[in-house]
Amino acid sequence: MATMTPSFDQFLPEWVARQRWYTAKGNAPQLRRVGGLRYQDPDGEVGIDTWLLRDDSGPEPVLYQVPLTYRGAPVPGLEHALVAEAEHSELGRRWVYDACHDPVGARVLLDTIVEERAVDSDAGAAHGHATGHRAGGPGAMGAHTRGEQVRVLTGEQSNTSIILEGEDGPPVICKVFRVIGQGRNPDVVVQEALADAGSTRVPAPLGDLSCTWTGPSGEEQQGHLAFAQEFLPGVEDAWRVAVRAAVAGQRFAAGDLGAAVASVHRDLAAAFPVHEATAPVRTRLRSTWDDRTTAALLAVPDLEELREAVGAVYARAEAAPWPALQRIHGDLHLGQVIEAPGRGWLLLDFEGEPLRPVPERTAPDLALRDVAGMLRSLDYAAGAARRQHGADVAEEWVSAARADFLDGYARETGHDPREHAELLAALELDKALYEAVYEVRNRPDWLPIPLTAVRRLLGATT
Repeated sequence: MATMTPSFDQFLPEWVARQRWYTAKGNAPQLRRVGGLRYQDPDGEVGIDTWLLRDDSGPEPVLYQVPLTYRGAPVPGLEHALVAEAEHSELGRRWVYDACHDPVGARVLLDTIVEERAVDSDAGAAHGHATGHRAGGPGAMGAHTRGEQVRVLTGEQSNTSIILEGEDGPPVICKVFRVIGQGRNPDVVVQEALADAGSTRVPAPLGDLSCTWTGPSGEEQQGHLAFAQEFLPGVEDAWRVAVRAAVAGQRFAAGDLGAAVASVHRDLAAAFPVHEATAPVRTRLRSTWDDRTTAALLAVPDLEELREAVGAVYARAEAAPWPALQRIHGDLHLGQVIEAPGRGWLLLDFEGEPLRPVPERTAPDLALRDVAGMLRSLDYAAGAARRQHGADVAEEWVSAARADFLDGYARETGHDPREHAELLAALELDKALYEAVYEVRNRPDWLPIPLTAVRRLLGATT
């Protein structure tokens, strides 16, 4: 059997530990291979495979996807993507690269999706196979580029997004999921369902790649490895637009943004089951609010004096009339929306929190949670304008942007979120408490933004 020196067990853990998508920062990875896939380079020059590695160093196992390419000579310009140099017992010196950055690896991955290829496991990988799937339906993407130019977006935490551009068709973005969850990835399922429903408020999907692997108890598990869709170059997200407007003292007309969110909510309600907000459901959601309150009071002791007021807001919300529960975005903010020329606002990234179990991320929830998330994001845009740019942003700017967003949402659906004032206030408060915990741990200088919101929400509802 062919071997590598140093071995994968020697060089992979150290490399994985340095990556942004490695979740157990500060821990030494304890990696175990649970599956693997072998692709074919059409020119027969580059070895390409994917390792599925389970890390047992944290409190819960985490599954990572590590695509690799193997070359017989170093590639100029790929030094940043070099995983290791190793001696192959049969092939000699090999340069091992992160395949997401290697043009050959990226193109083969895209071809696997659009040509709906089946990819068999390599020797020794139990139950490993992958199947590409090309998305269909009226909203699906048609012709696309094969990608003479390949680049990788920077700054992502749990995924790696590859941009493929060329002269033979529209550009494509292929998102490689680094942290793999059991079950169908919400980002894939939701965007393909919306496209099938004819929605124009999401980028057109091209297809996806799914795979099976061996679970902790030897059971077969399945999930998504990658998702390809149209790439819209040169666009801005709503966060940049809103912050720029706040800095300039100009009104951010969020009405169209509210209508876009409402349109997606309507299509999601048609594409996925809708459920009544029964008493057990209300109790469960109230429990999550209480848990987040406890975490916030522990992290930010100054909030302790507000415990009773917070509980009173939640009690009123629990007793108020509730709309039905449905599929939602789940992590909606201004950075998850882009403005596409001629098409308006498009929503992105329906994956939810990657570290939460897929069943939790896909459970029906209140569409008002997305609305509350966007309202909080507008408040943050004003805070960023003040903190990062020294702008004197009046509270009237935030009030006007929030009103425009809610007005646009109401026009699109015929249902004004403000009709559920108690529930909307509770969801905003829940989000602000979550933000307070995040800021005290990561950006203490930003803590006044959520703390001011908490006090405002309590003052407005008590």
